Amino acid sequence: MIDIKKEIKEPRITLVGAGPGDAELITIKGIKALKTADVVLYDALVNEELLDFAPEHATKVYVGKRSGDHSFSQDAINKLMIDYALNYGHVVRLKGGDPFVFGRGYEELDHAASYSIHTEVIPGISSSIGVPGLQHIPVTHRGMSESFWVVTGTKADGNISNDLYEAARTRATVVVLMGLHKLSEIAEIFKKEGKQRMPVAVIQSGSTENEKVAIGIIDTITEIVEEKKITSPALIVIGEVVSLHPQFQPIREFYGIISQE
Repeated sequence: MIDIKKEIKEPRITLVGAGPGDAELITIKGIKALKTADVVLYDALVNEELLDFAPEHATKVYVGKRSGDHSFSQDAINKLMIDYALNYGHVVRLKGGDPFVFGRGYEELDHAASYSIHTEVIPGISSSIGVPGLQHIPVTHRGMSESFWVVTGTKADGNISNDLYEAARTRATVVVLMGLHKLSEIAEIFKKEGKQRMPVAVIQSGSTENEKVAIGIIDTITEIVEEKKITSPALIVIGEVVSLHPQFQPIREFYGIISQE
């Protein structure tokens, strides 16, 4: 017997932000989308526990996208997304963090639009805010930081973003994603601005069981990261707000750093 219902399924795509890593940090709306998925295309930084929310019949496809690991090109992912939507129905594109914070989410949205496929966006908790917050590091705090920058550590051409040089001149909190392998260069940028004692946190795999934290100042952070064997994925938080972390107190006492709070 021909399955008429399957043949007339309307193609649609939902971009879902999975959050920073802990499966419980996805939104309720994101879970509801997964429960109605016919296909789930998921990234490397997505907690695979979330796949359990998808129906048993749903096709789950790993399309690994992370620094240094591009199992599928963006063009290939775009093509898969369209093909699955046209042939199966509801495609959930499950992306780490938030789809629009260095997630290339708009490229996928735009590609779907070119095929007139209905698309919905469900935001996720970005690691740039959520991971520091889980460590009790606010990205803004009265008297310390009135704004924050979220900057990529490396552009497509392999160079450090010019925005990072601009950010280093401000009093804002600076959160660097995908920048661990450029940490020594990033530290030099802040040293040239006279910020050798600026507090810094480097957080690996935030919100997951593999989480590691290195707390220091610009002058020492590279050595501390090496000592603690911090690896990617990791983000860097630079700013006075890092001094609020409990581990910073002995550093403050050792260097005689005066809080500006």
